[in-house]
Amino acid sequence: MFSIFKKKHHAVPVDLSFLKTDMHSHLLPGIDDGATDIANSIELKKGLEALGYQQFITTPHIMWDMYKNTPNTIGSALEQLKQGPDQQNIRAAAEYFMDEHFDWMIETDQPLLTLSGNKVLVEFSFVSPPLNLKEQLFNLQIKGFQPVIAHPERYVFYAGDKAVYDELRNLGCLFQINLLSLTGYYGKLVHDLAHYLIARKYIDFLGTDLHHTRHLESLRTSRNIMPVLLPLFDSGLLQNPSL
Repeated sequence: MFSIFKKKHHAVPVDLSFLKTDMHSHLLPGIDDGATDIANSIELKKGLEALGYQQFITTPHIMWDMYKNTPNTIGSALEQLKQGPDQQNIRAAAEYFMDEHFDWMIETDQPLLTLSGNKVLVEFSFVSPPLNLKEQLFNLQIKGFQPVIAHPERYVFYAGDKAVYDELRNLGCLFQINLLSLTGYYGKLVHDLAHYLIARKYIDFLGTDLHHTRHLESLRTSRNIMPVLLPLFDSGLLQNPSL
């Protein structure tokens, strides 16, 4: 009966235009666990544009046990998407899973799809860290590339040993945090790790990591993301606008 006296909380409209570029998404049709076809690609991309994004660097998985993508398969899917109207503001890189195939690519100087310049988006298992992670990162850097660690906050096995994040930064790695991690979408532990990395000023990029309409709707209806994002923008740490 006292509900009429309770303060109503309204969602703060999500406006991501200050980021300009989304540099982590799965918008290409039918080549990984993201967009299923061209219609779905366009639907997801339009949804992100409605949130303020103007440019896109989409990053399909290259994970050899599941998604055997190459520059050719990625380029072909990108060209299919760009045949449609108003689809020229998208280009493609990749999200490289650090597996044996990735090691082979580095060892044999296979061409890598970069976010910009020499920046390569990499990920690894959510279950356990690679035993040779530092060696893999070193080998990538020896070839002239700068690793961008995708969603470091989602590797929750580091929650009890946060010094690993210091080590990765000291090794020259950049960090990309998922926007939805800041909303609690992936759970409290991921949320807390994301905010820990922000407090440490260990954040270089924000990405949607968008796969499907559920991600889009969660972003669109977030009540608590803008108060976190605006101070980040003011900090000057974010490199999205420069891509």
